[in-house]
Amino acid sequence: MRRVSRIAIAGAATAALAVTVSACGSSSTSSSSEGSKSKGIGLAYDIGGKGDQSFNDAAYAGFQKAEDEFKVGGRDVEPSDNETDADKVQRLEQLAKSGYNPIIGVGFVYAPAVKTVAAKYPKITFGIIDDNSVQAKNVADMVFHEEQSSYLAGVAAAKATKKNHVGFVGGVDIPLIHKFQAGFVQGVKSVDPKIKIESQYLTQTPQEGGFSSPDKGESAANGQIEAGADVIYAAAGLSGQGVMKSAAAHKVWAIGVDSDQYKQGALAKYKDAILTSALKNVGGAVYDLSKSVIKDKKPLSGEIRGDLKSGAVGIAQSNPAFKNNADIQAAIKKAEEGIKNGTIVVKTS
Repeated sequence: MRRVSRIAIAGAATAALAVTVSACGSSSTSSSSEGSKSKGIGLAYDIGGKGDQSFNDAAYAGFQKAEDEFKVGGRDVEPSDNETDADKVQRLEQLAKSGYNPIIGVGFVYAPAVKTVAAKYPKITFGIIDDNSVQAKNVADMVFHEEQSSYLAGVAAAKATKKNHVGFVGGVDIPLIHKFQAGFVQGVKSVDPKIKIESQYLTQTPQEGGFSSPDKGESAANGQIEAGADVIYAAAGLSGQGVMKSAAAHKVWAIGVDSDQYKQGALAKYKDAILTSALKNVGGAVYDLSKSVIKDKKPLSGEIRGDLKSGAVGIAQSNPAFKNNADIQAAIKKAEEGIKNGTIVVKTS
């Protein structure tokens, strides 16, 4: 099994509409298309779907970049409400039977489906974002050190707050999002351990809408702002848009996640409230796996973990108020150097 430890940086692509495929499909264990020339890239979105201006849209950027550069087709597939693992299996099988290779599940929720379908189609390469539990020769587990970029977000929040009071909003109370919270809290405390930190998770499970409910995000942010927080970091997918809305309405700072949310067109009316974003190069992971299959003919597999040193996570510099703040920039640079050289070890829980 080929093992790779770094994810290369890939540029973001502009958003555009893509052809989608329905979730239906047969559960047959073989396909006439298996092993034939790839029709292109298959991409199955996580909860919230395309248009979240965050996690899923980052994946779409890499999908579109690969389509354009390698001159191949592709299908991106939206999730349905209250779907089961069986629905995800059908979705991935439909893509496999249609001849797509690689096929990528965006989000840890695809782990059971990827495990099942990859075993049925050993000549097709599957990828899964944010999960490393599927061990197979034709599966790439694309994971990240989210805690490192979140630490930088915490440093930024601590330097930006005027009330010594900040907040964290997590979409779902699960280990993955605990990493975001742990890094953020550690980053804040590294600047000033006396800063007060509000923390809230929107739901206990993804099915309850923690990653797909802007109204829940807005309500949580309203409560934290009322309590005194003037900088709020949201690791909540589509729900984060509600945090941005609340921050803009109350004229406080929000910190985005995964994509550079200051630059997202759908968030333009909130951009003056978006201090920065903790970046995770999901698009780069999608692009790199596609390149390995379509161009290099040497499919990646095994665990592929991106970190700050490799450029797979980081902090956005798009907002001039952030980029031109010498105090914030000096603190961020010091933190980045410490993480890269190992003098700062960021917690994951």
